[in-house]
Amino acid sequence: MARLKDYYYKVVQPKLIEEFGIKNKHDVPKLEKVIVNVGMGSAIQNPKHLESAQEELRQITGQHAVITKARKSISNFKLRQGMKIGCRVTMRGEQMWEFVDRLISIVIPRIRDFRGLPTKSFDGRGNYTLGVKEQVIFPEIDYDKIEKIHGLDITFVTTGRKDDQAFALLRELGMPFRLASPPAGQAGQK
Repeated sequence: MARLKDYYYKVVQPKLIEEFGIKNKHDVPKLEKVIVNVGMGSAIQNPKHLESAQEELRQITGQHAVITKARKSISNFKLRQGMKIGCRVTMRGEQMWEFVDRLISIVIPRIRDFRGLPTKSFDGRGNYTLGVKEQVIFPEIDYDKIEKIHGLDITFVTTGRKDDQAFALLRELGMPFRLASPPAGQAGQK
């Protein structure tokens, strides 16, 4: 069992049951999946950028990245429907727990000028998205072999029904948030 998953069941779950007064342990918020997404607008002119981003995602997550295509045409960006513009990996189970553990304990501390994660990136349904400006903060990436520096988005999908539940879950798992209060506009905030 992954270290963070074990910690969730032994420490985090009882804390959340007490904090929210949950009667059924199956109603306790937990991580459902983690999605790592890279959007490569430059892939329109240079498809090699997308291939290198796909390989980097494979190194970071340990899974094969799926190519994402444009949903609609946008003439100002010279984008046609169906063009390859990004890649994505969805992780569940043990691999997800290992990735989140590495992210919290190794990757986030490597962010330059880090002052804590923003609490405004919740979507209102208990999911949190973290934007990373450079892929080089991941130790799996060899800086000398990078074709292009790009950012990526990491989305944490939880079973929490509200943002305050997801915030409490991620905070207890060790995510270093900027404020020690729930997201703006949620119950319990002054």
